[in-house]
Amino acid sequence: MTGQVQDKVVMVTSAASGIGRADALLLAREGARVVLTDLDCDAGQALARQIGEAALFVEHDVASEDDWRRAMDAVRSRWGRLDVLVNNAAILVPGSIETATLEEWRRVMRVNTDSCFLGCQYGLAAMKEEGGSIINMASVSSWLPIDTYAAYSASKAAVASLTRTVALHCRKSGYRVRVNSVHPDGVYTPMMQASAPGVDPKYLLFDPVANRGGRACMPEQVAEVVLFLASDAARAISGAEIRVDNAIQGMGL
Repeated sequence: MTGQVQDKVVMVTSAASGIGRADALLLAREGARVVLTDLDCDAGQALARQIGEAALFVEHDVASEDDWRRAMDAVRSRWGRLDVLVNNAAILVPGSIETATLEEWRRVMRVNTDSCFLGCQYGLAAMKEEGGSIINMASVSSWLPIDTYAAYSASKAAVASLTRTVALHCRKSGYRVRVNSVHPDGVYTPMMQASAPGVDPKYLLFDPVANRGGRACMPEQVAEVVLFLASDAARAISGAEIRVDNAIQGMGL
């Protein structure tokens, strides 16, 4: 442990599994006090117990403004401030422009995009006096669309655009709040496993020798990027789109 985020108070949404879980574990190892939010109370509370006294679990519907108020109140009550927010929550619902329903579109936008808007709004309000970092989890599909996931691709493009907008607002307003987005390609999480049932990970994971066509990395590799953006080492970086994609844009996909 090098203490890259020592004593920072960090909130990670959808922290019970996948990238959020990897983020929370790494940030805690690096000295942060972590607020874990999720609707999966059993898994969230289990992770909080695993981390120990430096963790707080809050049940949280990320698309509910009332839940954002309650989550922020819980953070202030426990630690008095918030230094870093990781807007990580997302869902993946298949459907092209011909097959997706309006109900599915709205559900994806509610979880993936409304949550990011509310997170940025409430995160900025909590940080603008003392400064901090907001990290929005986007995707390569924000610029490399997946035709069979129309709503997901559009939602992540909105997250990327919102990130740049909020970063510029903070600069013009004189707030010491940095806002950046992380854009992974595939990540080997339960969400990916559900979309490729029964597929051996060796066919999904990128390897520069064994599987150059692989699209996935491990959640821990994304967490390393989140850790950097949360740390003071990234103090001059705001409004950036950080790709974690092993140069997929060069594959012509």
